[in-house]
Amino acid sequence: MRRKNWRMVIGGFIFLVFALGFFFFMLSIAPSSTDPVMVMRTVGNVSGVVGGLGLVMIIVGLIGKKV
Repeated sequence: MRRKNWRMVIGGFIFLVFALGFFFFMLSIAPSSTDPVMVMRTVGNVSGVVGGLGLVMIIVGLIGKKV
């Protein structure tokens, strides 16, 4: 039997929320930048990494570890 790690699952959801929030916040700021395409490319990369890390944390937390 495996025991789920709920702290890791909650942390993963928080990472996902932060990634989405950062992306949409920067989406509203990017048009005022001198190079909005490059800003959104960088923001997309950062949001993707943080969101991916959040998904991995959720999956690993739900798999859990042996008791």
